[in-house]
Amino acid sequence: MRYLNIVLALTITILITACTQENPKTKLNKLNGLWSLQIMEQQDSVTGQWNEWRNGMQGYILYDNAENMALHLTTKGYQDTDMVFPNFNDTISNDALKHLTGSYVYFAKYSVDEKESIVQHSRISHSNPSMWNQIVRRRFSFSGDTLILQPVEKTLSGLRLKWIKG
Repeated sequence: MRYLNIVLALTITILITACTQENPKTKLNKLNGLWSLQIMEQQDSVTGQWNEWRNGMQGYILYDNAENMALHLTTKGYQDTDMVFPNFNDTISNDALKHLTGSYVYFAKYSVDEKESIVQHSRISHSNPSMWNQIVRRRFSFSGDTLILQPVEKTLSGLRLKWIKG
């Protein structure tokens, strides 16, 4: 009988402990979802002041709960054009080609380093073929309902993107 009580007590303790342990993905879930770009800024190297980058950008970033992510950035008002773009056709005007360069897209697998507050994007495709299979790192933080991403790479370290969920 005493043996049964010990086994029962041990089983209950294990079950309670297992149920109360924090799921390591819970913190990551804060990144999950669709985010809309609020502002993309560049820091002035002399004054340290943040200014809107290239007269404004727009876009979305999506993090799912299976470590997949997607990013689409465009110049502000990118969709407001009368130009018609043929799909998969090599006869396109220079103006149309210039307009299309205002769209920046990639898909990646992502991982999060909670301790360093860095999200790593391991790109699997990109609108620029030379950027396929590259790894980029973004420092992340939250301010209320705003996600702030800043490139870790020195070449882009003066950029800051603020995203609103939804």
